[in-house]
This record gives sequence, structure tokens and C-alpha cells, in this order.
Amino acid sequence: MTPLGRRAFLTRVTLGLSGAIAALVGIPIVGYLIAPLFRTLPVDFVEVGKVADFAVGQTKLVSVRDPSPLAWAGQTADTALWVRRRQDSGPLMFQVFNVNCTHLGCPVNWQASAEIFLCPCHGGVYYADGTVAGGPPPRPLFEREWQVAGDSLRVRQAPLPTSRG
Repeated sequence: MTPLGRRAFLTRVTLGLSGAIAALVGIPIVGYLIAPLFRTLPVDFVEVGKVADFAVGQTKLVSVRDPSPLAWAGQTADTALWVRRRQDSGPLMFQVFNVNCTHLGCPVNWQASAEIFLCPCHGGVYYADGTVAGGPPPRPLFEREWQVAGDSLRVRQAPLPTSRG
């Protein structure tokens, strides 16, 4: 067995260290890319208030907890929804919107006197029914599935949508 020359030894050490560094950087990146495939999100409905708390024609902000499985999310897991009561009963009784603008995700504000939602970031405007009135938003506000159970309004938990599907 012949001893390695200095050049061959340094080449092997360099290749070995480069491979180790690539693995250290690559493993978290691969984990980030495949993690959504293994994440199970809750599909539970959560109570957001009593039906009597929402007057017909009123749009009200309610707080909810994001179903994010991240234990360290802390305060960022607290979010909100806009709940609009349209009529006294029936399948169109409520509309529940995510608070985030569909342009870049900024929280929209309800302007009761004008009956519109305004996005303070880039001037997006939505009508009371969530459809786009003007500005850069590419689609209406995202709506959440809801149900009435007894005297409570319940909303299906969901992560912030990124596209309309």
C-alpha cells in the first residue's frame, strides 16, 4: 500500500468537509420542504361567540387561536376573523372572513360607516360581502366554513390560505 501524497490527502479532506457542510445545510432545507406532507391540521370547529352576539347587518371582529402546530408560535398564534350576520336564519345567515387581505396578508379594517373593508398596507378595498371593490387584491377575502350548534356560532379552524382553491 502506497502512502497518499500531500495533494491527494488534501483533496480528500476538502471533499469530505465540503460534503459534511452540504449535509448540514441541506438537511434543514429538505426538512422544511417535506414537512407540510406530514403535518396534520385540526379540522375542528371552534366557538367564536353566541348567535345572539351578532346583530343582523353587523360585521364584528372576533379573536381565534390559529391551529398552527408550532409549539413556539406564542402570541403570533392569536388571530382574528370578521363575522358578518346577513339574516336571521338559513344557509346564508353568516359570512366569516379571514382578517387578512388577499394581496399580501395585511389585516383589513372594517369601516362601518362606508360598509367596506380597507387594507392599510396597499389600499385594497372590499365590499361588505368580501368581494374586491378596488386596489391590488387579486381575489375576494377568504371565507371560513361555519356552523351553528345550539346557540353558538362555530368556525372551522384553518391555516391562512395562500391561494383560492
